[in-house]
Amino acid sequence: MFLTRRNDQRPATGAGHTLLLAVLAISGTTFALLQAVVVPALPTIEHALRTTSNGGAWILTVNLLSTAVLTPILGRAGDIAGKHRVLTAVMAALALGTLVCAVAPSLPVMLLGRAIQGAGGASYPLAFGIVRDVLPRERIAGAIGLVSSLVGIGAGLGLVGPGLILAHLSYHWLFWLPLIVVAGITPVIARCVPPSPVRAAATVNLRSAAQMTAGLAGLLVAISQAPSWGWTSSRTLVVLAASVAMVIAWTRSELRSPEPLVDMRMMAARIERRIGSRRQLQAAMACMLLAYAVLVVAPGTVLEVLASMVVLGLGLGLGLSSLANLIVVAVDRRQTGVATAMNTVMRTLGGAFGAQLAATCIGASRHGGLPSDSGFTVTFGVCAVALAIGLLGARVVPRNGRAAAPSSAVVPAAANS
Repeated sequence: MFLTRRNDQRPATGAGHTLLLAVLAISGTTFALLQAVVVPALPTIEHALRTTSNGGAWILTVNLLSTAVLTPILGRAGDIAGKHRVLTAVMAALALGTLVCAVAPSLPVMLLGRAIQGAGGASYPLAFGIVRDVLPRERIAGAIGLVSSLVGIGAGLGLVGPGLILAHLSYHWLFWLPLIVVAGITPVIARCVPPSPVRAAATVNLRSAAQMTAGLAGLLVAISQAPSWGWTSSRTLVVLAASVAMVIAWTRSELRSPEPLVDMRMMAARIERRIGSRRQLQAAMACMLLAYAVLVVAPGTVLEVLASMVVLGLGLGLGLSSLANLIVVAVDRRQTGVATAMNTVMRTLGGAFGAQLAATCIGASRHGGLPSDSGFTVTFGVCAVALAIGLLGARVVPRNGRAAAPSSAVVPAAANS
């Protein structure tokens, strides 16, 4: 593989940069909102589509699975074919999937729409790649931080907004309203996002994509269905074992492939230079750990819960933006799309596992109706332990080092950001 530079056109003014950043931020925020918006509305949707809670769970699982599978593939396609083209196609797919969900008369049609919506997950790595390719070096870190932080905002809106909408409108408007935004922003992306100046001359490894799909599908299905199947049931354990075996086979195949879908060697890449994102990541983990620790030990007054949520949101925003920046500076420009895509995949897997683990802990404390306080305390404690481990991991992020250099025949080293 080698790197090519084509159509090196950049917005010439600060206004052009601002418009570009706004377009990218809106696209990512809208996808995050659509991914989360069905969670509080799930009982209403299940009733309207005449399905059971198990059937309704697939509305979440199918979207997570589609996101996990399509994001690295489309991120890699953006590195090859042009991030602006693939982002336009991704947003068009998100619009189509949202339209299908809005008019879905049955569960199978709803699942089809949610699967198509999963393509929108690639909007994050594609946006990060465009920022790195187009914006001046001094604006890259701040731009990536802004786009990353909006992930939490979009997800937050997706969790609190449905209550107001469902109080006055049908659940269909949970899709119609975001569809208006997606349909409006897609032609703007096609017109305003400049052609990608950096391309990777390669092809998508279809065998690797199939192995990755099978492995991630098994993991997500096992994690999502474990509460109903049972965490220690034979079905859960068999699916988990098969998916782990497939992930191992995928990893070995990637290491041997001359054109890997995900270059596994870049996962040990050193940070290119000393950066502030390392300390920002540590601060993020510390904030979230503090928030959950307070929820574990505090009596649980409204004021304490609200304060904890504010600190948690601050930590989440800091963490998402710092991780994206750490990844971008650690990899070659031709790997920006797929590297940040894998960050999205890991976040999707972690979110699925965390949500189901929390549901299990809270559900186990249920005694004849509402769950008890102990279930929430255990859940918050598990989160605190996980964040403590994450804080230790953040402390060993390398301070400096040298990232793999791109092909010097095409892009000079000074052009790396």
